[in-house]
Amino acid sequence: MDTPMVEMSKWEQFQASFDLFRDPILCALIAGGVLGFLSVYVVLRRMVFVSAAVTHSAGLGVALAFFAQIHLGVHVDPMLGATGLSVVATLLLMLDPARLKLTRESMLGMAFAFAGGAAVLVGDRIAQEAHDIQGILFGTAVLVTPENLYTVAGVGGAILFLQLWWYRGFTFVSFDRVGATVQGLPVRTLDATLMMSVGIMVGVSARALGSLPVFAFSTLSAIAALLLDFRLQWTFLLATLAGVISGVGGYLFAYFYDFPVGGSQTVLASVLVLLAALIRGILDLLDPTR
Repeated sequence: MDTPMVEMSKWEQFQASFDLFRDPILCALIAGGVLGFLSVYVVLRRMVFVSAAVTHSAGLGVALAFFAQIHLGVHVDPMLGATGLSVVATLLLMLDPARLKLTRESMLGMAFAFAGGAAVLVGDRIAQEAHDIQGILFGTAVLVTPENLYTVAGVGGAILFLQLWWYRGFTFVSFDRVGATVQGLPVRTLDATLMMSVGIMVGVSARALGSLPVFAFSTLSAIAALLLDFRLQWTFLLATLAGVISGVGGYLFAYFYDFPVGGSQTVLASVLVLLAALIRGILDLLDPTR
């Protein structure tokens, strides 16, 4: 008599196949944490649209890498394409728009719209990689390869180390530029290093996880932390934690409930903002003098 087959639960399947999910989860954890840390600067320095423009540029870089390989026969690593275009966009956005008689907002808007539109146009000419392009634009951590993980881990570790090492300089320049100048700090160098840190981390993370969740990690994480109104050091820690929860929790939610990964990570990051707002409201009711 045949032994009846017992269907495995989702959790049992996850445990049995954890080797397949380990790299995407670790990648989401590292990218979410580092981008969450950087998001405090992005939000407090009003660089949200900079992050949006750079993430779209990363998607365009991936699309151009695929285009070069398919139509020109030139092999370009998509990770290099994403990082390269992110860095180029960051450098362009660091220029003074007043020389062109433009406002910074118009410059950011143009970069955001151009990069997003160009990525769609280039993607339309590389039907063979259409699925990958959709993944890069909207997020799908299932495409994470060991090489992607190693790159995100290496770059993320280096950037986080630099951020912690130069923490006082970065915060001083970001929130008291005049005082930093008076104290003789290398303001331009610190500004450029901070901007390049954001650009490079966004580039490598967008190739691995997609532009949509990367934008969420680099903005919503700080918004959630700032709503709680703690001291700056705690804000950085909470933003880092929010990025980690959004990345890992969003991936797990997507797996167990059969949703797209990038969308799940982005929605979870938004839910954390709503949760932080609720906690802030409760704390204000309990202590109106806060």
